[in-house]
Amino acid sequence: MSRIDLHTHILPERWPSWTRRTGYAGWIELAHHTPGCARMEQTLPDGSRKSFRDIAANCWDPALRLREMDSARIDLQVLSTVPVMFSSWAKPHDALDLHRLLNDHIAEVARAHPRRFASLACVPLQDPDLACRELERCVNSLDFRGVQIATHVNGQNLDEPALFPFFQTAARLNAAVFVHPWDMLAPERTARYWMPWLVGMPTETTIAISSVLFSGLLDKLPTLRIGFAHGGGSFPGTLGRIAHGFAARPDLFPPDAHPPHHYLANPATNTPARFWVDSLTHEPHALRTLLRVMHPRRVALGSDYPFPLGEALPGSLIDTMPELDAPTRAHLFSGAAAEFLALAPGSFA
Repeated sequence: MSRIDLHTHILPERWPSWTRRTGYAGWIELAHHTPGCARMEQTLPDGSRKSFRDIAANCWDPALRLREMDSARIDLQVLSTVPVMFSSWAKPHDALDLHRLLNDHIAEVARAHPRRFASLACVPLQDPDLACRELERCVNSLDFRGVQIATHVNGQNLDEPALFPFFQTAARLNAAVFVHPWDMLAPERTARYWMPWLVGMPTETTIAISSVLFSGLLDKLPTLRIGFAHGGGSFPGTLGRIAHGFAARPDLFPPDAHPPHHYLANPATNTPARFWVDSLTHEPHALRTLLRVMHPRRVALGSDYPFPLGEALPGSLIDTMPELDAPTRAHLFSGAAAEFLALAPGSFA
């Protein structure tokens, strides 16, 4: 059974200092301190650097990545940048220059192994016009399958009218949009216990899903394919409360808004949800809930490779759930991702 890992991250092994290039700090740089190990560091205005994350060679070495894919029985990885590289705080053209470098690197890796890697772009959404132009370049010239974006852009949720042309462009290009949480809210209250990643990220994704559904974005753009990382964050677990709130206070929603279940799986007709999520839930009960709410056609294997909050052996949770029948496994392992990315049959593995 073929396996596609929808949610993986990659970086170049080296890139120039964007702090020196642009003349201002805040950018991520890579410090190689021992063979096969590097530290992502953020430059600060005083000239020092703040450690962000240690990474290993599997974040930049395609040969090592392929060996680990083979060991995990992954046929195709979908490559996207590390979300800290979104750089939505930066001047738009400076972010665009960095994104073009990252996108060109991903395209080069995928071009060398076209049946093992697919590509998601990064774009400077602080300037939607520039973002549209870079997405067009990536899809039309570099054969990208879509784009990875953050859950918000400098505090603007995904229902902001200024972002609508970007989603229009994605729909026109038949480009999938994968939403990954970043710039998590309330950093002053979540500094301890790794809460930005453990609590902030799921909350960010819930805000993004709610913004997309209640704004009517999916009704305005019926061909748009949009998916959300980390099993939809907290949305599946808080769905009952969200739906109840919609029914209790309809005056707080747009007059043409639909209840959330309007966009979710309908068991009576066996139709799937209107959007996608990955399978990264870490526990069987959560994945069962996700399958019920979304339908197997809308839950794609995603591991967050190669980071520690991901699934160390992609697909291992699915493998440990004997109640999942063969058609469900086929959707989880590859069918949902292939539909999300509009992959032609036989184009991978």
